[in-house]
Amino acid sequence: MELKRVVVTGIGAVSPLGLNAEETWENMKNGVSGAAPITHFDASLFKTQFACEVKGFDPLNFFDRKEMRKLDICQQFAMVAAREAVKDSGMNLDEEDKDEIGVVLGVGIGGLHTFEDEAGNYAVNGAEQGPKYNPFFIPKMIADMSAGLVSIEFGFRGPNYVCSSACASSSNAIADAFNLIRLGKANAILTGGTESAIWPSGIGGFNALHGLSTRNDDPEGASRPFSASRDGFVVGEGSAILVLEELEHAKARGAKIYAEVAGVGMSADAHHITASHPEGYGAKLVMQRALRDAEMQPSDIDYINVHGTSTHVGDISEVKAILAVFGEDAYKLNISSTKSMTGHLLGAAGAIEAMASVLAVKEDIVPPTINHAEGDEDEEIDYKLNFTFNKAQHRTVNAAISNTFGFGGHNACVVFKKY
Repeated sequence: MELKRVVVTGIGAVSPLGLNAEETWENMKNGVSGAAPITHFDASLFKTQFACEVKGFDPLNFFDRKEMRKLDICQQFAMVAAREAVKDSGMNLDEEDKDEIGVVLGVGIGGLHTFEDEAGNYAVNGAEQGPKYNPFFIPKMIADMSAGLVSIEFGFRGPNYVCSSACASSSNAIADAFNLIRLGKANAILTGGTESAIWPSGIGGFNALHGLSTRNDDPEGASRPFSASRDGFVVGEGSAILVLEELEHAKARGAKIYAEVAGVGMSADAHHITASHPEGYGAKLVMQRALRDAEMQPSDIDYINVHGTSTHVGDISEVKAILAVFGEDAYKLNISSTKSMTGHLLGAAGAIEAMASVLAVKEDIVPPTINHAEGDEDEEIDYKLNFTFNKAQHRTVNAAISNTFGFGGHNACVVFKKY
């Protein structure tokens, strides 16, 4: 069977760096940090009191009051990003066969805010009032509903579901969407992810795991991948959506094409519930498989948007994996962690980082890894590698890899190339 080619024709985003894709990308290129003190709740008693929140998002600018009450904030993010992506794609939905357009998203947790509100209300008032749950509690909470709501919004009746593999969720979703289209199961699929976990249980839970930075006196400088002084990741939130489309379908309607999806890889560490394999074994496998799927050599890659969470073991193991896969070609690459700016969007991380990879390929510019200072080097990291520290770099980016690794040892990798 001859596999169909798949291209990216639309992008939308709601992120800590902006309320749309253009603003997000501009701030990413300019090395802007999205970290600030938490405003969603009073975090004064928590070890970590800052995060990368979406700023200035007023749901009433996008939904009427009645509709808004039916939606968790992570669902709102997904719907707004999807609207932008569909508009950006230039699709005339009156002329499209909506039976052949799907929605496959990645969500790691889902409606955490809704769950906290409803469970908290019962804990406080349940003994006296009995169970009084919002009738929309379950639809607002369950992870799959973001994909369902987007399909309802546009009337898309193609493949429709959510992938949940922790921080690899969105990359798994993009991989599934790519495979469905190249197998002829859909003409186009909206894919990416959404997440909003900056709530007491999210911050408290990650604090209990000792996973988060506690640099409360310097939120903007807290996410510092590949620096010796890194002390954990910074939680982010938001959504990014890509329109993936079968090439001939895109060409027939005269669509603009950002990049081509060349291949995908998936693997497991089979090692630990939260820690990556110390030698990067699963990360090595996933990049090798993605390159093989794309029918590309390590020397064909110009940029890796790394998982790069700013954790001690994670950063070191990913560098080991890159060196194992790319050898001497690793020193010709640009490497950067956009989590240094966006924070870690958890289930939506792969989506926002895929967006960054696609635009790097489109515009020949590599966004930076911010917050690195001279003399802040880790003796276990090879600094002859180009981590694109602190300032974006212009170079030809013919192909880029986006890496995401999740709790449970889930690894997913997507390769994008120039069309």
